[in-house]
Amino acid sequence: MLTSITSPRQVKIGDAAAFVGTTPRAIRHYHAIGLLPEPDRGGDGRRRYGYDEILRLLWIRKMADAGIALDDIRDAFADAAPAGADGESSSVGVPVEDHEDDTGHDPVARSITGGDGDVADVLARLEQNLVAQEAELRRQRAAVERMRTRGSRLGLLDDLVSRRLEGLPEGSLRQADLDTLLVTERIFSPLGAAVQAGRFVALATTPGLREESDRVDAAEEALDDTVAVDDPRVALVAEQRHAFELALHAAMEDSGAAQADDALFDAWDELHPADEPACTVSSPARGREPRTVVEAVGMMPYDFSPARVRCMEIAAELDASTYLPSDPAR
Repeated sequence: MLTSITSPRQVKIGDAAAFVGTTPRAIRHYHAIGLLPEPDRGGDGRRRYGYDEILRLLWIRKMADAGIALDDIRDAFADAAPAGADGESSSVGVPVEDHEDDTGHDPVARSITGGDGDVADVLARLEQNLVAQEAELRRQRAAVERMRTRGSRLGLLDDLVSRRLEGLPEGSLRQADLDTLLVTERIFSPLGAAVQAGRFVALATTPGLREESDRVDAAEEALDDTVAVDDPRVALVAEQRHAFELALHAAMEDSGAAQADDALFDAWDELHPADEPACTVSSPARGREPRTVVEAVGMMPYDFSPARVRCMEIAAELDASTYLPSDPAR
């Protein structure tokens, strides 16, 4: 995460829906059918969503966009809550919130039967809709093929990201790594996640680096709410993080990651217009979308104590003093 931006420890359903790219109504439906367990509620009685709930929502969106029915997604989660009383699922390939508009009517059917334009206008709209459905089916087929060849979670990430992680040793890529890349892809675009993937390639292929990463991560997690911001351990762990980032950066340089990053930028430039920003929140528009990276980061909850936030700030200052590139996962 960006250390200069304060992220909330929990968010309400509106911000959760906006970050993920869905609607509050869809999230409530997920709760109703047991796809998403009920979260804690605040003193005002409203739901509060933390990091784990947002991750689950992001994976749900990825699976639904790949054409997987909600009941099948629920079954895919080993820790899924019991199904709701109705037990109904959405149609394969069409997220539940896309069936109806805010009035509860099918907008496609209404455009055919309820408009006051002539037949030619109706047919033109229908043709546009069919073209869009064909494009969506092609995208879903490509996503299913990636899931088959690369594994379910890895295959759900953008092709630009998953290609960079091909060929890693079996078991070297962790679920937490994929979670991090999913969030980065949502905030900074597939290009940002593909660049960040180089970090996990280095962790998987450099002896001893993953173990040191785990040690520093554990030291940061120990900076909980019982630790004061000015506790000496805060600065000590920040120095350990900085030292690790130096070692990781050196390993990535030795592995030729910089050249791989250049190739990624070239590939991205070929697929996107020159005036399109490289890093932007990207997803099909559903509800209120974050307009900027800063707004998106502010919607993603991280349950970090003040001491841990201060540790991250110190580490970022140390990185800046040695011109280390910042990693969005920190």
